[in-house]
Amino acid sequence: MPTHTPSPAARLDVAGDLLTLLRDTTTEPRPDTQLEALTLAVAADLPVLLWGEPGIGKTAALTQLATALDLPLTTVIASVHEPSDFSGLPIVGDDPAEQGVPMAPPDWAVRLVRAGRGLLFLDELSTAPPAVQAALLRLVLERRIGALRLPPGVRIVAAANPRASAADGWELSPPLANRFVHLRWAHDHEVVVRGLGGTWPHATLPGLDPGKLRDAVDFARRAVCRFLTARPPLVHRLPSSETRRGGPWPSPRSWEMTLHLIAFAAAAGSSRDVLSLLVRGTVGDGPGLELLASLDRMDLPDPEVLLADPAGAELPERGDLRQAVLDAVVAAVRARPEKSRWDAAWALLARAVDTGALDVVVVPATTLATLRREDWDVPVTIDRLTSAVDLSRRADRAAVAARAGR
Repeated sequence: MPTHTPSPAARLDVAGDLLTLLRDTTTEPRPDTQLEALTLAVAADLPVLLWGEPGIGKTAALTQLATALDLPLTTVIASVHEPSDFSGLPIVGDDPAEQGVPMAPPDWAVRLVRAGRGLLFLDELSTAPPAVQAALLRLVLERRIGALRLPPGVRIVAAANPRASAADGWELSPPLANRFVHLRWAHDHEVVVRGLGGTWPHATLPGLDPGKLRDAVDFARRAVCRFLTARPPLVHRLPSSETRRGGPWPSPRSWEMTLHLIAFAAAAGSSRDVLSLLVRGTVGDGPGLELLASLDRMDLPDPEVLLADPAGAELPERGDLRQAVLDAVVAAVRARPEKSRWDAAWALLARAVDTGALDVVVVPATTLATLRREDWDVPVTIDRLTSAVDLSRRADRAAVAARAGR
């Protein structure tokens, strides 16, 4: 009895069924710091540039993000386009002498304007030659392509490979690099394994608390302005090396972007890890870490308030912040040395010993002791603190001796 041989078309239909099953995946809410940072920057309407090795999942992340946010995705491979594709093609009209020569936008830009919303994905940015990068400046900053302006509902995200792993790669020009929030994209082993099993993390827009918006703006402005007042050289610092110029660095433009991101993170209640990625990705690691440290100290209690009521003082739980508060208290006493203030400072140090680690009081106690005037009586709390300081120092010496004897 002859066997029936499926036709080539039928075989392709079966193959299509198998491919459909392989593509059938679901998503789940899962904490993902880099995905949350990306989503927050997209919500803040700031251009984002994802840096990562080939095959790390940058394109897949953007596809999933567009789906989760219900935004139509438009992908443009920057390296295969000409400068005129972004600056516009000249079209000669009926009377160029009177009407000029308009610059016609490409079809993908027209589609985005018609839709009124979307996610524009500029891929392979680091393989785009300098002339194309120059043409992209106006698109990224002013959102203009030729005579066309992209609507507010369009968000811009780009992706690039490091020059060492990019095919015919170029360093990003400083003007273009300074227009992006740079996020280093790395794979998470658990996310990849679970995703290959059919479940990927779900991207959601940050939940901004309407009641926190004004406070978030005030906090962000105060944070950035206070920091730059103390660190004027960081208002604008162009890196000396070509490689670092192609990444995040501080400028008035990037500080404005940072201010926006701090406000969004505050309104959304984002974690410090998310804020760290965003801030360092906008002004660079050095200035970003300095700003983060400054943020930690913004809400520290006023030393004068603590000296006025040491018994009711609330000291920070974190050791580094507690150390900063105690140092500030001793500095306040040094600035205005009075017996009552000196006694209050000792009371605060005693409270710190009772509610935390001993090591944070060693330096402030030593400094405070040197401020004593001859006619000032020694408070009763100093004996207990002296014992604590001595115990801490002996523990430090024992640890050093133990390490030396290895």
